[in-house]
Amino acid sequence: MAIDTKVLTAHVPIGLAEKVEAMALRLERSRGWVMKQALAAWVDQEEERHRMTLEALADVDAGRVIDHQAIQAWADSLGTDTPLPPPSA
Repeated sequence: MAIDTKVLTAHVPIGLAEKVEAMALRLERSRGWVMKQALAAWVDQEEERHRMTLEALADVDAGRVIDHQAIQAWADSLGTDTPLPPPSA
């Protein structure tokens, strides 16, 4: 069963293209395979970043936030003999 595909074209800097080619040779895979792996990983990362951003915005909307001064005081205490416990929402 064939998987539907679509060709995407991108201009990349020579140095990056050379790294992809070297990696493909080292892995004994095609450049296309390396590019698909890299693009899939980047898309997954960006989707996760978007999900986490929406989650954080929902926390803000619900009032689950920590005061900046509390965070600053905690951070400042970390280098002392008596660090404060981490603040919580």
